[in-house]
Amino acid sequence: MKIAVFSTQKYDREFLSAVPTEHKFVFFEAQLNTDTVNLTQGFDGVCIFVNDHADSEIISELKNNGIKVIALRCAGFNNVDVKAAEKAGIRVVRVPAYSPEAVAEHAVALIMTLNRKTHKAYLRIKENNFSLERLTGFNIYGKTVGVVGTGKIGKAFCKIMLGFGAKVIAYDKFEDDEAKKLGIKYVTFEEVLKNSDIISLHCPLTPETKYMIDWEAFANMKDGVMLINTSRGALINTKDAILALKRGKIGYLGIDVYEQEEHLFYKDLSENIIPDDTIARLMSFPNVMMTSHQGFFTKEALTEIAATTVGNIDCVAQGKPSPNEVKSE
Repeated sequence: MKIAVFSTQKYDREFLSAVPTEHKFVFFEAQLNTDTVNLTQGFDGVCIFVNDHADSEIISELKNNGIKVIALRCAGFNNVDVKAAEKAGIRVVRVPAYSPEAVAEHAVALIMTLNRKTHKAYLRIKENNFSLERLTGFNIYGKTVGVVGTGKIGKAFCKIMLGFGAKVIAYDKFEDDEAKKLGIKYVTFEEVLKNSDIISLHCPLTPETKYMIDWEAFANMKDGVMLINTSRGALINTKDAILALKRGKIGYLGIDVYEQEEHLFYKDLSENIIPDDTIARLMSFPNVMMTSHQGFFTKEALTEIAATTVGNIDCVAQGKPSPNEVKSE
């Protein structure tokens, strides 16, 4: 199959090209959207990432261009109209579990950096400032860590927190028996908000979970709570988060995702004026740490993403079912 790969970075070319396959990949730096969908003419499939668009209008164009598969090289699929794809006869496949540990470990990196302020200490030392003033952190040992979503990533994160000696409570619509055996206690969402010193989000973005962390949720949290999000930006209402930061409700905010990230992330904008006032305000807080959706970014994860993506396309090419196919139900 001839596959158009959108939102391509150097590492996408490197890792996809390293997988032995008869499929032909053509790489485009542009995102898939209404302005670029015409590029799919002459292709059998498209390979897209988190900020590409595959709504009903685009899927209609993909069908007209003969596209047979939308291969997501990520776990989330909220940017694809799956019902429209099914109606158009286009199969949708994804990479549900490339490396749960990669994202879980990045969440921990955000926690440790915010807590112990190692990023600030590093900059001080570079300027020969060896003062410890305003670098005070806290022990994670004995703290209550609340986890929202105990899928593979959430569970990997829980294991690490248990290793720190923290008490781990969790909320998930579908409770996991293995998680319970590890010592994770399932509680209501409201109890996670109320009782946690640290809250980490590990759930997909759906109509049900959009803005699950809004002002009402913040009001129910402990003063000075640490909030970590390595899932999807729109789980948090950013404007409400800014208000919670201003009022001291949030003591620490670590995010690897942002609800308007498609216009920013994966680009070098160092010489640009960013018109997004919301993210500019967010970055002005000294207790906020943001990374540009790099939780997945390890060699192991990139290798698995490429291999699974090619395997998914193989299944479609051979007319076989894929265990990673996305269905509307």
